[in-house]
Amino acid sequence: MKFLNFLRGETFARGIHPPQNKHTARTPIRRLPFAPHLIVPLSQHIGKAPQPIVRVGQEVVRGEPIAKTSDWLSVPHHAPATGVVTAIELRPTARGPWTESIVIRPHAGATQEDVWGVPRDLSGLDASEILQAVWDTGMVGLGGAAFPTHAKLMVPKQAKVHTLVVNGCECEPYLTCDHRVMLEKAPELVLGMQLAMRATGAVRGIVGVEDNKPDAVAAIQAAIDASQADNLFVEAVPTKYPQGSEKMLLMALFGVEIPSGALPVSLGMVMNNVGTLAALGQLLPAGQGLTERVVTIAGPGVSRPGDYRVPLGTPISFVLEWAGVNKNSANACQLVLGGPMMGQSVASLDTPVTKGVSGILVFQPEDMADRDGRATYPCIKCGECVESCPMGLNPSTLGMLAAKREYELMGQRYHLGDCFECGCCTYVCPSNIPLVQQFRIAKQVLREKASAA
Repeated sequence: MKFLNFLRGETFARGIHPPQNKHTARTPIRRLPFAPHLIVPLSQHIGKAPQPIVRVGQEVVRGEPIAKTSDWLSVPHHAPATGVVTAIELRPTARGPWTESIVIRPHAGATQEDVWGVPRDLSGLDASEILQAVWDTGMVGLGGAAFPTHAKLMVPKQAKVHTLVVNGCECEPYLTCDHRVMLEKAPELVLGMQLAMRATGAVRGIVGVEDNKPDAVAAIQAAIDASQADNLFVEAVPTKYPQGSEKMLLMALFGVEIPSGALPVSLGMVMNNVGTLAALGQLLPAGQGLTERVVTIAGPGVSRPGDYRVPLGTPISFVLEWAGVNKNSANACQLVLGGPMMGQSVASLDTPVTKGVSGILVFQPEDMADRDGRATYPCIKCGECVESCPMGLNPSTLGMLAAKREYELMGQRYHLGDCFECGCCTYVCPSNIPLVQQFRIAKQVLREKASAA
């Protein structure tokens, strides 16, 4: 089997260098207590929403399955706390529309140590059994995409995977949850990699970490050495945004380009986030489901910033109160789920933390004045967006076509589908044109037309 060699010090073309603001990387992960009510949306990942298997008034144990599915592109959900189901009703979500959710009131004496699950020996499981075990955990990509992990690890019959690539770049400003996981859960990450390799048939695994995290590189290398695995590696790649994109990371590690419309599996590779595999390395041996995740709580509006282990379903209002943001003043702030480049703003503080939430950022009005207070001007054709686009697109032309609602032309001739909405073009635009927002609207219109056809 022919391997691609690692490239030392190489990176992808273009990109940007925004201020990192990763001050929380120096603080160990802390645990958030249970909120008075936990809200578990049934639809919090890519794919079909599972169906509830509990009823109002039923008592549940932390980690107990509360929603199941038979659809392969979907995952089950588990109770984030021991308590009582108080409602199954529509609740607000970060995406905007209200969605059916299971509301749980934790018992007063509920602890976070007692979790539903039976430890198991994984040594004798074959690939299909590991995939089933991953599916049972309810795991999705914790990097933010929330794609079902078992489906991502399932290799098409006509393909052959030789390399597992693990994304530890975390290039978004402010976010440090993956950094802390790499420091504190490196042995679990190594075990998760080994299980993922068995599931995919990969014969080597490589973790790509930006070179501004030398302590994380050292921690992973120490865990690899302790495991005595000779097919696991960790490589530092240059720090640049958006290095965490799978296409950009593969370019930095191997100098290869994924063809337009293709996936890494076409090159014999499968990619996962470090947080996802570290969680699998902890959950699979214990026979447990996903009930919590590490979230970065940061931004100028937070007095106690840091990385917190947050029970899924915790309302943002509770998180902000615990992290030192006054609930009343929070209404005057701008809240962003995820990072500032690719995250989304939140309209309701009742929105819960879901599996795909990697960060909650709080900005004061004065922090946003530099951009929000500026007017939008016509494109001056300076070329800054073209120079920054990591995919080599022409955001200026795409933006002008979007303004004229020439959406089909954007997709057919100017490769709108290759844009992964990294935000580089919007960041550098001197005319303050909301290019990414225009592209999102164009994609949504094209999706609606395709579904109606």
